[in-house]
Amino acid sequence: MSGTSTAVTGPERPAVSRWLERYTAIGLVGLVVGTGLCLAALVTNPVPDPSFPWLTLPPSLRLPIEQPRIEHWPVTYTVGIWLWVGCFPALFLAGYRRWGSRVRRGADLWLVGLPALAMVGWTTYCRFFWPKLEPATWNAPSYTLVCWLYCSSYDPLWSNAAYAVALLALGATALAVRRHGLAPTALVGFGVLSLPLGLPALYEGYRRLQGP
Repeated sequence: MSGTSTAVTGPERPAVSRWLERYTAIGLVGLVVGTGLCLAALVTNPVPDPSFPWLTLPPSLRLPIEQPRIEHWPVTYTVGIWLWVGCFPALFLAGYRRWGSRVRRGADLWLVGLPALAMVGWTTYCRFFWPKLEPATWNAPSYTLVCWLYCSSYDPLWSNAAYAVALLALGATALAVRRHGLAPTALVGFGVLSLPLGLPALYEGYRRLQGP
């Protein structure tokens, strides 16, 4: 994760690794493309996502074709959601690059705190509010590996594990804010256990382990 870029550093734009810059740029495009692919399913299939049967268009606004499904979801909807899963961390990295130096402890906020809150939010949503489809499927999109283990099985054990990782995330955030000596290790732990969502925290933890 070395190779920090110097071409775009300055008081308004904190530096990150070159490969993260490329990932952020590609990821933001991926989010747009993923949104378009999800919307494309609306004009081909009556109900793209059976979890949300109200998400549909009248027949007069749909094309006279219907996409095949991968498990519960149309092909483009599936690809679009997985693009969101893989590219979602780019939002935090982009926020850090744009606003990280404008707020106190910007790296803690954008690279650790907000991903931690996102994991708490997604874990709670999937456990208690997501309208689950039957049967459970390997293709259930999830923002972390441990969340995928729950969403693809509905086994509460994995949801509890996701909450444990989310608690680690909050603890890592507190340690990072206080500049505690254990912060880098906690950040790396959270980042690895919550990939791909934890990519920004993994980078920040690795950077701190490398020292100034």
